[in-house]
Order: sequence, then C-alpha cells, then structure tokens
Amino acid sequence: MDQVWQVLEQLGVLVALAAWLCSLATALVPSWLSLSTDLLPAETFQLGLWGTCVLQDPGLRECRPYNNLLGLPPDIRLARVLVCGSLGFGMMGLLLAIPGLDLVNGCWRRLQERSCKRTLKAAGGALCVVSGLLVLVPVSYIAHQAVVRFFDGSVPDVAPRWEFGDALFWGWTAGVLHLGAGGLLLTSWGRTGAPPSQHPPG
Repeated sequence: MDQVWQVLEQLGVLVALAAWLCSLATALVPSWLSLSTDLLPAETFQLGLWGTCVLQDPGLRECRPYNNLLGLPPDIRLARVLVCGSLGFGMMGLLLAIPGLDLVNGCWRRLQERSCKRTLKAAGGALCVVSGLLVLVPVSYIAHQAVVRFFDGSVPDVAPRWEFGDALFWGWTAGVLHLGAGGLLLTSWGRTGAPPSQHPPG
C-alpha cells in the first residue's frame, strides 16, 4: 500500500476515536438545553439526557435524575436511544477498523490477508458514518425545536426560553468527526491495491 493511504487510514482511526469521545461527552454532559431567567439571574437550569441540573452563580451544581422513562418527553427518549446507538456503532467501527490497518498484524493468518483487511476497514468506515448520522439527528432535532420555541410569537417576551447547551455542540462535533473518519477509512479502502504477487525462486 502506498504510504499516503496508510497515513489516511491511520488518521481515520484517530479521528474516529476522537469522534467517539465527543459522542460520549454528548451523552454524559447534562446541558443539552439551558434556561436562565431575569427573576433568578444567579441560577441556570440545564436539561440533559439523564436528568436536570441547577447551576448556581458560585459554581455549585445540583442535579437530579429523571424518575421514570415513560414520563420523559418523546424527544429526550428518542435522543437517548440514538445517542446510545451512536456510541455502540462508533465503538464497533473502531474495533473493526483497527485490525484493518495495514500497520497492524493480525493474530491469525487470515487477518494478514489484504482482502480481509479491506473488508474490516470498509465495515469500520461504514459504521463510523452510521454513528455520525445517529448522533447528528437528535442534536439537530432538539436544536430545531429550541429555535422554533424561542421565536414562537405566541409566547410572551418576558417568558424564559430554552437555549442551546454545551452537549449540542459536542454532538455536532462528534457527528462531523464520525463522518470524516468514515470518509477517510472508505477512501483508503478504495485506494488499497492488491498485494504484489510473490513467485518462488526458480
């Protein structure tokens, strides 16, 4: 394999790892949406996938998990499923792409064959793309809902409105990185040539 395509596939794995960590932050950071009011300027309410938090001015944070799954809003339930699915697909993509690297020697002779490595790398790249789409859908949908409610003319101007939280930006970053990692892996897979034939000395 040409050295340029080796660099591409290695870069794809590194980007996929960074994307998975960003997806993990998206799932764990409890601030998908934030709300602050003029009546209580020292407090900020935060809404996450697993609970709600109140952030006070001195830096104190008090969080409470949701009591039950059925009582959650439908968009939060959907976001939970899709983000957890993104984490699962992203991890599987990494586990398949790493042994598909030309730099890595397989534990079995079959893994050392170029065709098997190409298959692993292609599967890893495809799973990274799926993972990116799965994380982009919920963060974009919740952001869209927040924008629609923010500019809703039927709501009085004095009423507080939800705004974007940090987790949405983590999610967008994770989605773009996952798509980029999948593109790098699939590009290096498409450019992988057949191994040179070896003839016994005669």
